[in-house]
Amino acid sequence: MTGTAGTADAGAGTGTRGPEDPAAADGFDVVAVGAGPRGVALVERLAARVPDGDPPVRVALIDAVEIGAGATWRTDQSPLLLNNTYSAHTTIFTDPSTPMSGPVVPGPDLVEWARDPHAPLGRPAWVAEEAAAIEPWSYPSRRLQGVYYREQLARAASGGRVRVTGILGTATDVTAAAGGDRRTVRLADGREVTGTVVVLAQGMVQGARSARTTALVEAARAEGLVYVEPGMPAERDWDAVPAGETVLVAGLGANFFDVVALLTEGRGGRFEPAGDPGRPARLRYLPSGREPLLVAGSRRGLPYRSKAVYPDGFPPRYRPEIATPEWFAEVARTPLQDFRTAVWPRLAQEFAWAHLSTLLAHHPEALRPGTAAGPLRDRLAAAPAGDIDRIVADTVTDPRWHLAVERLDRPDPAGPLSAEDWDRWVAHYVDRELDTIHRPLEHPRNAVNRAMAVLRGHVARLVRSGAIEGRSVVRDVEGWFMPLGLALASGPPPGRTAQVLSLVDAGLLAFLGEDSAIEFDPGVPGEPAGAAGPAFTGRSAVRRPPVRARAFIETRMSKGKVSVTADPLLRSLLDSGRARLHSRPNADGTRTHDASIDVTPEGFHPVDADGAADERIVVLGIPAEGVQPGSAIGATPGVPSPLLAGADAAAAHVLALRHPAPLGSR
Repeated sequence: MTGTAGTADAGAGTGTRGPEDPAAADGFDVVAVGAGPRGVALVERLAARVPDGDPPVRVALIDAVEIGAGATWRTDQSPLLLNNTYSAHTTIFTDPSTPMSGPVVPGPDLVEWARDPHAPLGRPAWVAEEAAAIEPWSYPSRRLQGVYYREQLARAASGGRVRVTGILGTATDVTAAAGGDRRTVRLADGREVTGTVVVLAQGMVQGARSARTTALVEAARAEGLVYVEPGMPAERDWDAVPAGETVLVAGLGANFFDVVALLTEGRGGRFEPAGDPGRPARLRYLPSGREPLLVAGSRRGLPYRSKAVYPDGFPPRYRPEIATPEWFAEVARTPLQDFRTAVWPRLAQEFAWAHLSTLLAHHPEALRPGTAAGPLRDRLAAAPAGDIDRIVADTVTDPRWHLAVERLDRPDPAGPLSAEDWDRWVAHYVDRELDTIHRPLEHPRNAVNRAMAVLRGHVARLVRSGAIEGRSVVRDVEGWFMPLGLALASGPPPGRTAQVLSLVDAGLLAFLGEDSAIEFDPGVPGEPAGAAGPAFTGRSAVRRPPVRARAFIETRMSKGKVSVTADPLLRSLLDSGRARLHSRPNADGTRTHDASIDVTPEGFHPVDADGAADERIVVLGIPAEGVQPGSAIGATPGVPSPLLAGADAAAAHVLALRHPAPLGSR
């Protein structure tokens, strides 16, 4: 979405004025870079906090894509791009569950908003149809959620306590204005916007092109190949992907499901029930003839595990019996531990227990006769990590229910397989994954996924408390365990998984295998691109010839890593030493840097290379995840929200600078 600053219809959700507005000539109280949910939450918190009788707070919201929705929730994207969070789990308003000093001002969550019969003027025509289909347990399109955020921005501005100016543009730097007590944000087109405080709320910042990506872009251009580089699906040219040809895909995470939807249903294909009474979730794909033939791989070799369809709409909360809250509280007492040795064994025991206890309850015939819950749980709880798989193998007699705790996100068979054995295993995998969707309470895989949803929150609190040393946080928690948590507990909607599995049934999607690697092959000199000439080649642990293709899609994103960000403003601050990467202490007295920006723990002010903080700048959310853990997650009603707590703290800071305390009162 492109455009320039100017006046927009407040009913459409922006409520903006151009920066040339005389009311803004002397600058703003706050300039927010990023006008997605964090920018909206900041405006809502300011409106909640402004004292009666005060003039309105002047807010400039800057975004490169769309005011009120930002990039992730832009309202011009395909309706096929879905949120993977329940509709009922989205809000922009605080409630008593979030610790903060500001007042709670109620407002509609996404479901309440969708059911409100009073639509504001300027709402896009498609919104009513999508909103009518919303249930608390459904998964909204991202564009619908973007409209929700836009309209809550307009709602916050409509009370008169906040005056919002929306500015479309890319922020490239922030510097001290004349006098030093204000900050100026510079835009790529040369405009400058000045405010008393600057709030950086960019959200999911993207990574710069790596040397490998640059080489692939150049090779594809030179050889007439198609390469879709990593990034947000809404920002890529999918028309360039050829129909009817083999296309290699790297990455089986959240973006993978979006890409598959755009290249199948987005090209006119249709899904219908397959009429399988044993697996009602199974679909049949009716092709349009314009689909590519996808061969997809990743290091784990499998897509993110699906969410399920539960009888009551929502999954029951898993209650740990081995890695209990009391056990975590005890672990938190010891600082700077190694995650792999001090924490993971207990988690592995709990995952094995989640699996085995479900079999005990629903498939006792799959276990050794005489197996009893109490002794089995006690045996697992006393086992070292290396013995857990052996206990499972000794207990489970039906090979269909095999489990290896070190391979929760990978194929059951370890080691290289023949192509025939791999294809047979994938066919069984499709059936089992469908079972997890329509038999959620009976399937042990869902119990493991629900256990992960609970346990990863406890791990995050251990990190926040300083119980894990820095190198282990970066290597083990952020580098391995949290991605494992995403693969198990942050999977796609069940309907989206069923669609992907139907493409396997239809022969339009194949999995390359574990430890996949896709590279450019220059081929035989003089041969045209394709079978013998230049091509992309895919290999994996499956023993078969390389898969060759003229087209290659990478579905990964940088996940907000500031260390490799392409965000020009953050890059400018880091490269000039006006900001630095966050670091964590190790048990040996050293420190380890993570991939987030360093900010003060209370005010979230960026810290420069010399250790000085700039109190005129506040960093919210994903770029400062190291100090604000959990702020990457959207706000859920009734659940403490670091996102909203951060917005409230930033609003308090803006208003404190508006009304500085008398000398001697601080």
